[in-house]
Amino acid sequence: MFNEFKKEIEWGGRTLTLETGKVARQATGAVVATYGETTVLATVVVAKEAKPDADWLPLTVNFQEKLYAAGKIPGGFFKREGRPTEKETLICRLIDRPIRPLFVKGFYNEVQVIINVLSHDTENEADILALVATSAALTISGVPFLGPVGAAKIGYKDGEFILNPTIQQVKDSELELMLAGTSEGVLMVESEANELSEEVMLDAVKFGHEAFQPVIEAIIDLAEHCAKEPMDAPEKEDGYDELHKKIQDIVTEPLKKAYKIVEKQDRQNAISEAKAAAVEALANDEIGEAEIMPHFKEIESDIVRKDLLENSVRIDGRSPTQIRPILSEVSYLKRAHGSALFTRGETQSIGVTTIGDEKEQQMIDAITGKYDERFMLHYNFPPFSVGECGRTGGASRREIGHGKLAWRAMNPVLPSWDEFPCAIRMVSEVTESNGSSSMATVCSASLSMMDAGIPIKRPVAGIAMGLIKEGDKHLVLSDILGDEDHLGDMDFKVAGTEEGITSLQMDIKITSITQDIMKTALDQAKDGRLHILGEMAKTITEPREEISEHAPRTVFVQIPRSKIAEVIGSGGKTVKGIVEKSKAKVDINDDGKIKIFGANKTSAEIAVKMIEEITVDPEIGTIHDGKVIKIFDFGAMVSFFGSRAGLVHISELAQEKVAKVEDVVQIDDEVTVKVVGFDDRGRIQLSIKQAS
Repeated sequence: MFNEFKKEIEWGGRTLTLETGKVARQATGAVVATYGETTVLATVVVAKEAKPDADWLPLTVNFQEKLYAAGKIPGGFFKREGRPTEKETLICRLIDRPIRPLFVKGFYNEVQVIINVLSHDTENEADILALVATSAALTISGVPFLGPVGAAKIGYKDGEFILNPTIQQVKDSELELMLAGTSEGVLMVESEANELSEEVMLDAVKFGHEAFQPVIEAIIDLAEHCAKEPMDAPEKEDGYDELHKKIQDIVTEPLKKAYKIVEKQDRQNAISEAKAAAVEALANDEIGEAEIMPHFKEIESDIVRKDLLENSVRIDGRSPTQIRPILSEVSYLKRAHGSALFTRGETQSIGVTTIGDEKEQQMIDAITGKYDERFMLHYNFPPFSVGECGRTGGASRREIGHGKLAWRAMNPVLPSWDEFPCAIRMVSEVTESNGSSSMATVCSASLSMMDAGIPIKRPVAGIAMGLIKEGDKHLVLSDILGDEDHLGDMDFKVAGTEEGITSLQMDIKITSITQDIMKTALDQAKDGRLHILGEMAKTITEPREEISEHAPRTVFVQIPRSKIAEVIGSGGKTVKGIVEKSKAKVDINDDGKIKIFGANKTSAEIAVKMIEEITVDPEIGTIHDGKVIKIFDFGAMVSFFGSRAGLVHISELAQEKVAKVEDVVQIDDEVTVKVVGFDDRGRIQLSIKQAS
């Protein structure tokens, strides 16, 4: 009844199964993939024709993680999954990045990829499985796709690499690296590392590339049995070369001049003028901008790439390894808990750190369970940062992805919860962009968090590397501009400390790169990263000893268990009074450990002092502020140190002889007293005379 086919392989100690022909048969391609007891359905639908005047691939990837897959009911009023979670968005990007470069050039039919998680065993994540299933679905769909793509996740512990670590193994690992590629080389890398060396990271990529080769072979075997007839690859239209020559004659010299202009906005204006000249010159031939643009982009790319490969001349005149000028400052915003302004060339980020209470952690309701996330990093890329008008509102996929990359870079250097028991929110406001604002975000985040007094292990910096490759010739570029990214073959981002790498992300626009090119990029990135760290050190080298006076404070006070009742008071009256006066949150444990969270330094100090006044017995020789509460013929009773009270004998009221107590003090007078002893009944004896 069904044209079913199933392929199974043993992979990383578990069975990987790829099935097709039974489910979603009306899709252009559909594969059900299972790893352990986690199952996903990947479907591909391809439009029969390209959209009119299309000059780009309209590819969309949607990954959906329904909670029924783990036997859970969604929270909230509607009990239905809503907008994509941050995790789902990140996996969409993870899948999009390695498959997009493999569609045949000129193929502009709309392609929609939808992946549903059907079952989740809460042990094997669905991200790599979804990428494998998508690759298989594309390969059997008949679409002009230069795959298949393999993928794997790599962990690292005790000097050994782990293939496809479980969720628990990832938590215990020094590395979480996801990569994808073809049989020839790697296309995409995404990772978080615990300050690992370039050599370990390169070996992890090599290990992963070798590890997913059986997956590629399994997909090929699947396709040999059930792939659809291949679609026709796009061909050049009649007259393409003739039109290309006409446009080339018009725009080549203006574009060459434009790409000698260092300032981004002026350069873009000159490029726009060259494009407008081509549109105007060909208007009489009834050739519009939509027909001109593919040729224009190709000519533009050829000019920049040729100059780089043949002359090693970059758009802004730098050498291939040179970093743009760097300026940074901290405490840029006076009321922020921590802030920094980081500028590298024409890329700029304002980093703002906010410290919060334990209760201000982000609550995550994931398919694998609920948990609190204490560190949040949010990246904002407003349209004015590139001199354009554009949409504002919710975070885009790009903003979420760049924010997560910076989060991965900073997370390994954060203090433990015991060292710093606070929620941390870091926001990067990108105010200018011309190349790698995500790496500028890493730098501004590091500076801002040190300014806030968060005891990070070491400063972190990030750098974006580029690649121009034609045949056997290639050139690796450090600290790439936006145009070098757009017209180049690689976006390779590396972040880390002086000790090692904390995050690495790589996207390739060609079919793959070699291990040698990756090693060159990593070595060159290390030199650039150390240079940037040196420039940052001119501003601040380590976290401030104290957090900002405007930042909240978490203080722990240990009191004897016998004093707990005194701090709480009858009906909670005493502790409520502490909270009301100090404006701090006070949590008292049964073992006498008190957690105080003050909105600022003063708030916490007031609460600590009030608790100490209740629980700490006054010592002889200590001096305190007090208030006269009673007057006797022989002296005055003074309230001090919280609820304590002691007697100031008439002979201790003043240096001179006092005839009458009222001659020196009155009820409600505020006085300074010194503890001078205790009588035979343990009552406190005070002196005003000796306190002066």
